[in-house]
Amino acid sequence: MSLQLPKRFRRAAYGVALGSSLLLLGACSAEDKAQADRWAMPANSPGTEQAVYIADLWKWSWVAALATGIVVWALIFYASWRYRRRSESDVPVQTRYNLPLEIFYTIAPIMMVIVFFYWTVVTQDTVLEEVDDPDHTIEVVGQQWSWTFNYSSDRDVTGGQVPYTSGTGSNIPTLVLPVDQIVEFKLSSPDVIHSFWIPGFLMKMDIIPGQVGEERNSFQVTPTEEGTFKGKCTELCGVSHSRMLFNVEVVSLAEYESYLQDLEAQGFVADEPLLGGEDARTQAGLDAALANEGGAE
Repeated sequence: MSLQLPKRFRRAAYGVALGSSLLLLGACSAEDKAQADRWAMPANSPGTEQAVYIADLWKWSWVAALATGIVVWALIFYASWRYRRRSESDVPVQTRYNLPLEIFYTIAPIMMVIVFFYWTVVTQDTVLEEVDDPDHTIEVVGQQWSWTFNYSSDRDVTGGQVPYTSGTGSNIPTLVLPVDQIVEFKLSSPDVIHSFWIPGFLMKMDIIPGQVGEERNSFQVTPTEEGTFKGKCTELCGVSHSRMLFNVEVVSLAEYESYLQDLEAQGFVADEPLLGGEDARTQAGLDAALANEGGAE
């Protein structure tokens, strides 16, 4: 025996469900709407020429997923309505199998995976493409538990020495980049695996200890907009992993060179890049900062 609601009650239930859905959609905040406009990508993205390709892959993947979902939902509702039980004695035909349909829903997902895989490889090859002579090379060191940024290719701005900046768990460093310039990041670690990530650039890469010279992981970006971005480590690297944060400032080329000269004036220059161990911890005043951290603990 089945219980069926009167038709007027069912219509009322449909109306309540539709009204609730519209109310929920209308209650989205400005932040939610902005996130929907950028397909749930990080704020300030895509911030580089390369990130545009990643954003497009993400967006069209969502479009394909939503289109698939609409087709599936439509078929579910159609079958539920078309073959519903209409009376106590009316039992819908019980189909044991449908060979053409089973072939379709086996082949269709395989084709979707192939298409997704193809465009993922194309995008990956595009964003990892490197030019032989980038405008700037920055040697990034991820260390427990902060960052050192060596502006290795800009010695000419600071009289032949390498300008750098280094942070601690309580002093978040800032990475400064010139807009519309090709920047190469070369990644080093003196201790454990870290991962260098700027969400607004839609790109991250692991930093592997033991890799030196040209063996190091590297990638190139071309920032397209001036502004402030956030950065962090995305590889669980120890007890203070959550403190491995850094800021990114994309500025004009003139401001970039002025910043490097300020580093020189403050004494943040070295004969060679600071690539590991204690070399990455030689920033002036760092001993006092570490002592304060120890006292706080």
